Amino acid sequence: MIFKSSDAAVPQGDLNGFLDRGSHLEGELRFETSFRIDGRVTGRVSSPGSLMVGDGGEVDGEVEVGRLFVSGVLRGAVKAAARIQIAPGGKVYADLVTPSLVIEDGAVFEGRCAMTGEPRAAAEPKGKMAEEAAAAAKPKLVSKAAG
Repeated sequence: MIFKSSDAAVPQGDLNGFLDRGSHLEGELRFETSFRIDGRVTGRVSSPGSLMVGDGGEVDGEVEVGRLFVSGVLRGAVKAAARIQIAPGGKVYADLVTPSLVIEDGAVFEGRCAMTGEPRAAAEPKGKMAEEAAAAAKPKLVSKAAG
């Protein structure tokens, strides 16, 4: 038995569930408070609570949670209402939507991130910076001389 109500290491109500190494869940995972994945999940994960992807954990799919902590590998699309944190050794290959993103030293993030709660126009360059950015974005033609 992994989680007994008398287990002092996991106070009752703190963790809804756990997927251990060697386990693979395919489909949809829903939980209330918090869930830890050290195995593999393929599909959709949704919860207002916290999802923890442990060192050996792997998630492939769509994730919509309150908070996300990644020490393992996550691929897909993520929407977190409060925060996403990628720990050292964690790898995230996904498009993210969250108001708070923490990428610690030694973590990997490849994808796009939309920071909700911040006006998009405020992040765009203005004045001379905007002109330089526009000039840098223009495609440059390169031609080879016939020889």
